[in-house]
Amino acid sequence: MTSPDTQVELARCSFCTKPETEVDKLVAGAGVYICDECVALASSIIESSSAGPAMPRVPMWSSLTDAEMLSHIPRVAAHIDQAEADLRSWVQELRRRGVTWAKIGESLGITRQSAWERFSGEE
Repeated sequence: MTSPDTQVELARCSFCTKPETEVDKLVAGAGVYICDECVALASSIIESSSAGPAMPRVPMWSSLTDAEMLSHIPRVAAHIDQAEADLRSWVQELRRRGVTWAKIGESLGITRQSAWERFSGEE
């Protein structure tokens, strides 16, 4: 059982994975978030691409050390956890609205039974 003092999971930027407490603004989308810093970076990439070759979207693996790659793995995993939590919230809301497991499964490209097995514990 959780107490009222238990820290709530913070929303994180889906791109840089910084928590909302480490950025000035965090914009929410459908299952994703983007911080003001990543918006600025994206804007600069778009602006520079009109002037010449586009900048790479992610660092090239060959330019990263093993330690840098290892430090990045938890950030990648955080995206998975965030996406899973968001997906569960969306399915929970659909079920609250009375949407059937068959329709949810169809939307996800899985069977009704698979959708129920994956998400029914959240109701």
